[in-house]
Amino acid sequence: MAADPLPPGDGDGSYDVDGSYDAEPPAPIGLLDVLSVAAVVVDAGGRIVFWTPQAEELFGYTAAEALGRYAARLFIHPEHLHAVTRLFAEVLETGRSWAGAFPIRHKDGSTRLMEFRNMRLLDDLGDVYALGIVADHGRLQRAETDLALCERLIDQSPIGLALLDPELRYLLVNPALERIDGIPAEDHIGRRLRETLPFPDADTVESALRQVLTTGTPLLDQYHVGRPPADPEHEHAWSLSFYRLEDPGGRVLGAATSVVDVTERHRVAAEADRARRRLSLIAHASTRVGTTLEVERTAHELAEIATPELADVVAVDILDSALACRRTRSPDNGPELFRALALKAAHPTVALRAADPPGDLASYEGDRLVTLCVHTARPVLVRHVDDRDLPRIARDAEAGALLARAGVHSYLAVPLIAHGEVLGALDLKRTRNPRPFDEDDVVLASELAGRAAVAIDNARWFQSVRNTALTLQRSLLPDHQPHHAGLELASRYQPAQATSEVGGDWYDVIPLAEDRTALVVGDVMGNGIDAAATMGRLRTATCAYADLDLDPVEVLRHLDRITSDLEHYIVTCLYAVYDPRSRRCLIANAGHMPPALARPGRAPELLDLPTGAPLGVGGVPFGSATTELGPGDLLVLYTDGLVETRHHSIDDRLNVLLSFLDPPHRPLEEICDLLLYGLRHPDDHDDVALLVARALPAGDGSVGDGRAGAGPPVVR
Repeated sequence: MAADPLPPGDGDGSYDVDGSYDAEPPAPIGLLDVLSVAAVVVDAGGRIVFWTPQAEELFGYTAAEALGRYAARLFIHPEHLHAVTRLFAEVLETGRSWAGAFPIRHKDGSTRLMEFRNMRLLDDLGDVYALGIVADHGRLQRAETDLALCERLIDQSPIGLALLDPELRYLLVNPALERIDGIPAEDHIGRRLRETLPFPDADTVESALRQVLTTGTPLLDQYHVGRPPADPEHEHAWSLSFYRLEDPGGRVLGAATSVVDVTERHRVAAEADRARRRLSLIAHASTRVGTTLEVERTAHELAEIATPELADVVAVDILDSALACRRTRSPDNGPELFRALALKAAHPTVALRAADPPGDLASYEGDRLVTLCVHTARPVLVRHVDDRDLPRIARDAEAGALLARAGVHSYLAVPLIAHGEVLGALDLKRTRNPRPFDEDDVVLASELAGRAAVAIDNARWFQSVRNTALTLQRSLLPDHQPHHAGLELASRYQPAQATSEVGGDWYDVIPLAEDRTALVVGDVMGNGIDAAATMGRLRTATCAYADLDLDPVEVLRHLDRITSDLEHYIVTCLYAVYDPRSRRCLIANAGHMPPALARPGRAPELLDLPTGAPLGVGGVPFGSATTELGPGDLLVLYTDGLVETRHHSIDDRLNVLLSFLDPPHRPLEEICDLLLYGLRHPDDHDDVALLVARALPAGDGSVGDGRAGAGPPVVR
């Protein structure tokens, strides 16, 4: 069958497989084009019968100049003619090919070294020809060197390299990439990129590669983290770079990917970041844990700061014996009674139902890990929790099932130790955080637990002392009847809310002869048991002097002398005697806050009294004044803790107090609550004694309408 004739043209065009003809010469697209490999055919007589355009480039002769001429005479030096003739005859006679470098004479007279591949050809008529494949030796050597270098670089490079076709299927991978992703090279070939990437963001990587294929702009140092099949238990990091591959003619061949394992750098950076966060957590703990002298609050602060940075579920449990300030017994293998103080989770989880609610008491057997922690005074770490560990972590089987449902996979218990005494344990669990607890976590948890334990220890002893002082003080305060002759009474004592100490504030209601009543409010400057004890001594002395039926000024003078004998104590006191017969109230003041008077139909006011010096100053005379209390009049005696704050002027606070007394007809208990809740704040640092008296109408608790005698000036 005859071949289809070529389309008309000048012979420099190209004929495509689809039947179209490109009249322009094709751009070099292959290795042969880059090397400019020429073909020369010589007949048995040594004449050139075929001459390619590349031969013209290598030898300098056009086809017209070369065809029909003896090849040896055209470009072989005379001194090499015999050798070439012998090699030519050998190829034609034996059919064995010959290859090697040989110098030729260029048309311009220069000598050039060419690389030859000679072989015998036979046509269908049995004629013999010699085919010579020729390339410039220098150019070929450079290509071979480049190729060898590329092969060695690819094979021996520590960087993972891969070639991908335009559909992002593997064409080639080097041994380094095999080691990086743990997949043999043959298992890569033909597979898509997403099928082998150990990254959770494989779609993002493919999208980036397609962008490189489209734009030709490389993407460098793309950071990705994942778990390769060869090491699924540990996180690895890689730096990826993507390049578009093109042939010399600009045709897109695919993409090249380089993968650098930066796991060590990633781990170092992660460790540095963890160390930085641990230091930050410790720094925050120093300011956020132990802000108050309250055990429960301190435990909550510890749980809050440990979540979620250290654990997903945090519990703080204190030994009940330690909470009661009883010396804990020596460690043994028996059970321990814990009181849950705080419970915190980083996210909603059924693990909370497995823990003891704050405030509850729970007994844990000696085989429980939290019990082991307090017995040994050492951390207990379970890196990977399994079904055998859960019964020793949970309080019972039901709680263990809940912890399993919650996905608890790592556990850590750290003892709370202060001044050598184990107070309890910090209980930590991880559910969503995939990292198991490690030794660094133990160090961090121990540091947090140690700081919190000191704060808890201070708080429990402070609360114990405070409770003792408060019990003492309340035992020293009067338990008066709500009604005395001519008076309705209500009182309150409230310790400081911003501290755990009690002060020396007190009030008293003392029945006197002839149906009179002494009303007393005082304030021992200071706090604690000493202040409460001093208050008790002064109250006892006040009652004794009142029984002598002394004038209020004389009572204060005697109390001043007693107080002067007490070291470092200054006391303010207000002493009033109400006579229901005359409806007069005689009041003496020793440096105390002025009482408030509220009358029906009139604006509340502060009584203007001779202030006097505080008790204990000594040598300063006291004065007194008299005020009339009509039916329904309200007299309010109080200590400075009710009105003094760090942020408001005393005048403003006194005006607020007066506003709460208008109108004065409210029940006295309601008035006491209104004053305390309206004027007190959580940051108040002083205690309060409050005594409220209302004058009753004649015949309602009073004894008559006696007339007032001579006395001090009447305050109206």
